[in-house]
Amino acid sequence: MIKIEFSLAIALYLILIICIIFICWIVIESRKDRPGLFSSERDFFWQCDTCTYLYVDSKHAVISQCPRCGSYNKKEETLNKDTP
Repeated sequence: MIKIEFSLAIALYLILIICIIFICWIVIESRKDRPGLFSSERDFFWQCDTCTYLYVDSKHAVISQCPRCGSYNKKEETLNKDTP
C-alpha cells in the first residue's frame, strides 16, 4: 500500500478539482463561438419594448405586434461580427 501524508492528499485533491474546473471552463468557452442547434430561430424571437414580453413571431421580419399588450415593435439591426 502507498503511504501518503494527509497534507499531500489534500493538496492533490485540490489540484485535481482545479484542473477539472479549468478543463470544463475551456470547453465551455470554446463552444460559445459556434452557432447553436437552433441559431436560425433566434430571428423569430421578439421582445416587446413596452411590457418586455418575450414572444415568437415567424411571420414578420421588420415590425411585429406584441400579443400581450398590442404595441408594435421594430426589429433592431444587429451588427455582424464578420463585417469590418
